[in-house]
Amino acid sequence: MKKILAWATVAALGAFAATSMQACGAERAVVLPAPLLDEPVAAADAKPAATEVAVFSGGCFWGVQGVFQHVKGVRQAVSGYAGGSKLTADYETVSTGRTGHAESVQVSFDPSVVSYGTLLRIFFSVAHDPTQLDRQSPDVGTQYRSNIFTTSDAQKRVAQAYIQQLDQAGVFGRPIVTRIDPLQGFYPAESYHQDYATLHPDSGYIAFYDLPKLRNLERLYPERYRADPVLVYASSAPSAAAATR
Repeated sequence: MKKILAWATVAALGAFAATSMQACGAERAVVLPAPLLDEPVAAADAKPAATEVAVFSGGCFWGVQGVFQHVKGVRQAVSGYAGGSKLTADYETVSTGRTGHAESVQVSFDPSVVSYGTLLRIFFSVAHDPTQLDRQSPDVGTQYRSNIFTTSDAQKRVAQAYIQQLDQAGVFGRPIVTRIDPLQGFYPAESYHQDYATLHPDSGYIAFYDLPKLRNLERLYPERYRADPVLVYASSAPSAAAATR
């Protein structure tokens, strides 16, 4: 099912917001404990500088990408598709919910600056609600599932341990439904989906569902927040009208 909310202006959200604030990610953001198990921190003077890759799925990739683009130590965050075949890795086909793909974000990061466990902490805390099964807020379907695609056995162990830690602590009040699967392939999304939250802050969808995530990142994890996002397109993005959801 395609994303169905496409308000033209922020003002149009007023009446809806009164009854829907519980659906907004801003209401669910909490500071989470640091992972008890994490990957070793890479040496800051390692040569060549290390780069690790992580892939996260948590609903619409616009907001998840936007969050990680504002995290110190992240070198790039790319919206795309994971979990299915390269042959079906396009927006229209993935939106049918029948491809096995999830809207995902590939995060390339410097492990001497930010650890994999810290990225998980931000993912569970402000990027999405890990207790929602096959949906996030208004977006419904398996393509919006909560999913971690691991790129190593170490990532798998850290992710499994952290979910167990959070569930045992009962921090969400409901079980975490996040899947953990080995990454078989990541396929970048169409150019008009990249850097979307930065390019279209006045989109009703972005203003209501995604900008609160960025504010929560800055508020809850100020030491991890970077004001200037690291963008896929360093200068300017392809000219395209705001997409509808």
